[in-house]
Amino acid sequence: MSAPAAAPEVRRRRRGREVLTALPWLGPVLLLIVGVVFFPAGYMIWTSTREMSRFGVDRGPVGLENYSNLLAFEPLPRVFLNTVIWVVGVVAVTLLVSLALAQFLSKAFPGRRFVRIAVIVPWAASVVMTSTVFLYALDPFYGIGNKLLVDLGILDEPYGFTRNPVSAFAVAMAVAVFVSLPFTTYTLIAGLQAVPMEVHEAAQIDGATPWQRYRHMTLPLLRPAVAVATIINIINVFNSLPILEVITGALPGYAADTTTTLIFKFIRGQGQIHTASALSVLNFVIVLAVIGAYIKIVKPMRDV
Repeated sequence: MSAPAAAPEVRRRRRGREVLTALPWLGPVLLLIVGVVFFPAGYMIWTSTREMSRFGVDRGPVGLENYSNLLAFEPLPRVFLNTVIWVVGVVAVTLLVSLALAQFLSKAFPGRRFVRIAVIVPWAASVVMTSTVFLYALDPFYGIGNKLLVDLGILDEPYGFTRNPVSAFAVAMAVAVFVSLPFTTYTLIAGLQAVPMEVHEAAQIDGATPWQRYRHMTLPLLRPAVAVATIINIINVFNSLPILEVITGALPGYAADTTTTLIFKFIRGQGQIHTASALSVLNFVIVLAVIGAYIKIVKPMRDV
């Protein structure tokens, strides 16, 4: 065998030895991934093809019947529309506000350290606690937020923001934006700190306006940070339960539900574990499809 022909074989053997050498170190991590991610996902898919009692007793296979029953569920289109509004609205507003906050907090000004610490507070606090504070503040009978709006003349009388599906859903979106801002803002601040100042100085000398510098230089260089923030926010917001559970969970019907809250209503209210599993599988596929489409269309990492 000639030397050029033997070279690929030697490289393959070397890679094989490297993999075997690394396997003892990677083994625990791989086992953890299998136990925490792949096994629960596989069990969920398996459960979605079975008939389960309210107490989790397996009554046998039903094929795709759970999926057909789920698609025949009358409120499902409204729930899907709510989910789209929830994810797109919260992620888009969070990114826009975080871009402005990151730009502001990247400037030097007196007290900047304390302002940055204050931004972390919604992230450090419990999501359930934050949602409960908003819920009680907007209560029409004793809520301090409602009283403030009346005293300022914005409202003629207290309004039940959390008593009807549309306004309660809007309040939940506002809370979701509020608790998502710290992570997104700090991710974008880290991206801004990686932007070379020499590039801005050169553009300023060439006569570029602040908006032109931000649009044509800062935003393209922020692409990796925006990509990370967007993908993680999509996953977190899509699967968010505590905020909606606290603010809209007591409302009757499904007008303020997303697919995530509907899963738990299937389990708790109707004892349909198999239908909930089918919807969980559908949720998982939707998340993968949305993230895949975002990466394919936007190509957020193409300049990295």
